[in-house]
Amino acid sequence: MASHAKLGMLFLHALPLDGSMWAEQMHLLPGSTYAPTLYSWGDRIEEWAMAALKLVREDRLIVVGCSVGGSCALEVAAIAPDRVAAMVLIGTKAQHRPDSVLHASALTTIREKGLEESWNIFWGPLISDAARSQVISVAKRIALRQSPDEVSRGVTVFHTRPSRDQLLCKFPNPVIFVTGADDSAPDPTTQAALAQHGHLHVIPQCGHYVPMERPANLNSILSGVIAALQ
Repeated sequence: MASHAKLGMLFLHALPLDGSMWAEQMHLLPGSTYAPTLYSWGDRIEEWAMAALKLVREDRLIVVGCSVGGSCALEVAAIAPDRVAAMVLIGTKAQHRPDSVLHASALTTIREKGLEESWNIFWGPLISDAARSQVISVAKRIALRQSPDEVSRGVTVFHTRPSRDQLLCKFPNPVIFVTGADDSAPDPTTQAALAQHGHLHVIPQCGHYVPMERPANLNSILSGVIAALQ
């Protein structure tokens, strides 16, 4: 049921990008939208979630996260379940099994080969082949303007996050899962089935970075979530 309390929208970015990845979504809830860059807020995802939550003035919020941003959205819901009216999780997996080898490999690659080569190995391939060249160029430019230390911190936050599948099972409000059809990272069907009120949207010809690759599709989904809650 919709509430009369003012609604805010919190966008949480993916690795190795920053808050500017949400440029095409910032108009959806004018004056009540937040898209911070997370790297400077600590080495734990709980710290990121606490800091992000402090930005939001509104009592009720829709938390939208992509990849590690989706994991941060789950932490926001763990900290303040009464404030989170809905979650939109893009390319996100609630369950986490630590992989120390992959974690160490990513950090070594960033340190020894730099961000551009790390982008080419880890993150660039997550974009669909169907994406426009301009989208790929903008995403890469955002990634390369981060510092190696910040991206390394983000990698550590991602690899040390807690598993939140139990939170997902108990969360009483809508959880909307969005995935690109070409994104091989999470299993969205299983994720949506875990949530009490889970809904799944699969975006065709799209990879991991849905907000940038297919903004119109995502904006339509988000507009529907806003309308249902206002």
